[in-house]
Amino acid sequence: MAEYSCSLMVLLTLFSSFLVCINANFDYKDALKKSIIFLEAQRSGKLPPHPRPPWRGDSALNDGKAAGVDLAGGYYDAGDNVKYGFPMAFTVTTLAWAAYFYQPELTAAGEIHNVRNAIRWGTDYFLKASSLRNRFFVQVGDPVTDHKCWMRPEKMKSARPVLELNEKKPGTEIAAETAAALAASAIVFRGVDQPYSQKLLNGAKKLFQFAQEHRGTFDGECPFYCSFSGYRDELLWGATWLYIATKRPIYLKFIQEESTTAVVTEFSWDLKFAGAQILLSQLYWEGQKDLQTFKQQADGFVCNILPGSPYRQVFMTPGGLIHLRDGANSQYVTSTAFLFSVYSDLLARHKMEVTCGDKRFTCVQIMDFAKKQMDYLLGNNPVKRSMMVGFGKDPPLHAHHRGASVPVDAKDDVNCGMSFVYWYNTDKPNPNELTGAILGGPDRADRFVDARVNSSMTEPCTVSKIDIVLVTQKSPQEGSYNHLIFHLVEIGLVGLGNTIKKKVNIPAMVKIRKKRPVPLQPSQKLQSSRVSEEQVHRGFRVAAAG
Repeated sequence: MAEYSCSLMVLLTLFSSFLVCINANFDYKDALKKSIIFLEAQRSGKLPPHPRPPWRGDSALNDGKAAGVDLAGGYYDAGDNVKYGFPMAFTVTTLAWAAYFYQPELTAAGEIHNVRNAIRWGTDYFLKASSLRNRFFVQVGDPVTDHKCWMRPEKMKSARPVLELNEKKPGTEIAAETAAALAASAIVFRGVDQPYSQKLLNGAKKLFQFAQEHRGTFDGECPFYCSFSGYRDELLWGATWLYIATKRPIYLKFIQEESTTAVVTEFSWDLKFAGAQILLSQLYWEGQKDLQTFKQQADGFVCNILPGSPYRQVFMTPGGLIHLRDGANSQYVTSTAFLFSVYSDLLARHKMEVTCGDKRFTCVQIMDFAKKQMDYLLGNNPVKRSMMVGFGKDPPLHAHHRGASVPVDAKDDVNCGMSFVYWYNTDKPNPNELTGAILGGPDRADRFVDARVNSSMTEPCTVSKIDIVLVTQKSPQEGSYNHLIFHLVEIGLVGLGNTIKKKVNIPAMVKIRKKRPVPLQPSQKLQSSRVSEEQVHRGFRVAAAG
C-alpha cells in the first residue's frame, strides 16, 4: 500500500508542482540556463569566441609555465582570481553526476551541450594538471597576494605560483576527488566522445592509485579550503565513481572491505560520504544487496536534515532555509537539495520510503523539501528577493566578485591599493552582470545585505553551481517526465564563497573492513573551512582539528 501511495503521490505532485511553479512566477528553465552561464564567467584561460558573459576575456594564459607545465584553463572558484583544485574537482564531479543522472531532462531543456562543455572545461584542465607521473598540480595563484588586489582576471598583476603534490608531498583528498571527477565525467562522454571518455577514465585510475599509494592529508589550500574531514570520504567517493564507470571488482572490494563511512549532516566539497552513500544505494536497489549499509546511511542523512524527523540535527532559519554555516551558506543548500532530488527519484523508481524512528517520509515529501530550498534562493523567502544575479525579483547587484565589479575599460595603471578605492569600497552596482551566480545568502535570521564588502553574503562560488535542482512536472497526457532543471551552483564551481565552518558532531557509526562498527573519536569530528578574504584580512585563521 505504501508503494502504491508513493507512486500515486509522485504523479499528483509532479503535475501540481508545475502549477506551483507558475504561481511562484519562477522560470526554472531560465534559472538553469543562467546558472551555466555563471560557470562560463568563472573560466580561466583562452576563451572560445563570443563568450556568453560578454565582459569576460582571456586570462592567466601563462599559468604553470614557470614550473614547466601548461596549466592554462580551469575555473576561478569564487570572487578572486585563484584556481583551487579541490573545490573545482568537486564542482565537476557533481556537475557530471547531474549530466549522467538527468541527461534526458537536460537534453529536453536544451542545455546538455552547454553542461558537457562546462564539464570538459574542467576535465581538460585536470588532465593537464596530472600529466606528469606522480606529480599533480592542484592550485595556481597565491591567495595572500591575490587578495591584496581588486583586479579583473584579464588584468591581474599578482604572481601565479603553483602548488604541487608528489610522492613526498601527498594530498589524498584532492587526488581522490579529482579521480572521482574524471571517472564521473568519463561516464558522461561515453557514447558521445569515446576516445575522450577513455582518456578521462585512464586519468581517474592513475590519480586514484596515487591517492591510495601516497596517503597523506591535504592542507595546502588552507586557510581558504581546509579539509578537516580527512581523506577517507574522498577515497570512498572516488572508488564509488570508478566502480560505476568500470564495474571492476577491485573498486567494489575497496568499498566493501577497506573504506570508512559515516552518517553525516552535510554534502560539500570537503565531506562526500552522503553522496557516495546515495550512489551506492542505487546499486543496492539494482541488486547488490551487500551494499545495504550504505543505503541505511543514506536514509540517516535524510533523517538528520528533514523537518519533522525525530533525528533532525540541522538548523533551519525562520524562513525555512537550511543553515549550516555563517558564510556562503547557499552552497550547502544547493548540495543538499541536489542529493534530496536524486534520492527522491531513486525512492520513487524503486517504490520505497525513508523511515526515521516512528516517522515515515515519502519520495514526494523529500522532493518537496528540496524544491522549497531552491525556491527560497530564487525569491520565495522572507525578504522577497532573489539570491541569483540577473534572475527574479530584486536580484542582487553587488556581488563580491572582481571580474563583475571592475569595468572592462578600467585603467591599466591603477595600483593594488587604489583598486579597492575605485572598485571595492563603493556602493555602485557592478558594471558587469554576473548572470546566474547564486550568492552566499542570508544569515540564520533570514537577513540579507546586498553589499560588496559583505563577502559572506554576496560572494558566489562555483560549488553552489548547478547542483541541479529539479522542479518537475509530469504530463498526464503523455505519461512521461518533463523535468525543468537547474543545477545551482554546486558544481562546486560554485566558487565556495567565504566560509567559516564549525565542527560537525556526528553521532554516527564508522564501518571499517567489515569489523564491528565503532564510534567516531573526538579527533574525527568533521569540520572544514573556506575562509573569506575579509576574515583573512582581519588576521583570522582556522586551525585544523586533530
